[in-house]
Amino acid sequence: MNEKHIQQVLEIEKRSQEILEKAKREAQELPILAEQEAQALIAKTKAEAEEEARQIVAQTQAEDEAKEILAEVERRNREIEELAKANFDKAVVYVQERVIGRA
Repeated sequence: MNEKHIQQVLEIEKRSQEILEKAKREAQELPILAEQEAQALIAKTKAEAEEEARQIVAQTQAEDEAKEILAEVERRNREIEELAKANFDKAVVYVQERVIGRA
């Protein structure tokens, strides 16, 4: 082999070694990058889950408050109906007395 061929072989070996070293460095960095990405994904998912939980709690609280308000309105309606019935009965008695001439 002449010197030119030897030089080419040496150059190819040198590039091969550089490529191998680069591949090794990248291979060592991959687990670190994967761990960082996994941690970021976990943090993002956790934040989304917490936000969704807050929304569910807020919605549940709003529904509970609406149920309490509705129950209060129904209670007040019953009171008004009872009062109206009592007044109605008094009004009927009054009208009857007026009709028969007692009032």
